[in-house]
Amino acid sequence: MTRVPTIRLALLTDAPAIARMSRLYVEHGLGWSWNVPRIEAAIRCDSINVAVIRERHALSGFGIMQYGDQTAHLALLAVHPEWRKQGLATRLLAWLEKCADTAGIGRIAVEARCDNPAALAFYQKQGYSQLARMPGYYRGRLDAIRFEKNLWVTSENNS
Repeated sequence: MTRVPTIRLALLTDAPAIARMSRLYVEHGLGWSWNVPRIEAAIRCDSINVAVIRERHALSGFGIMQYGDQTAHLALLAVHPEWRKQGLATRLLAWLEKCADTAGIGRIAVEARCDNPAALAFYQKQGYSQLARMPGYYRGRLDAIRFEKNLWVTSENNS
């Protein structure tokens, strides 16, 4: 039987590994804005969930979701290359979406780099609709594609 890794809220001790993964796999080529102090602040914040999956005592993936009154924003989602194509990103996203739904938030927004076709395809596969291209979104150098998902429409359609 295959072991299913557990998703949990991040601890402050997870911050350096999360920041390192963000720099290497999300923010590469753009500078580094999700550094250790910013990750630690997110972990401490009441309106943000930082979720992690660990494998063999190492961080294999994480997601950061900011919750507003009516909309949540997926700020970051990453899986270590060694653990990709195993459903971890899907599980992390579903976990964060469930938190939003439980909090009474029905819409989630996310931006993805326009030069990351795997991420663009991933969000579409997860039921996110492409809304707009945002020129220079990333540090004025790279466009983003904005996606949105209505959790309640999706869950009602699946009933």
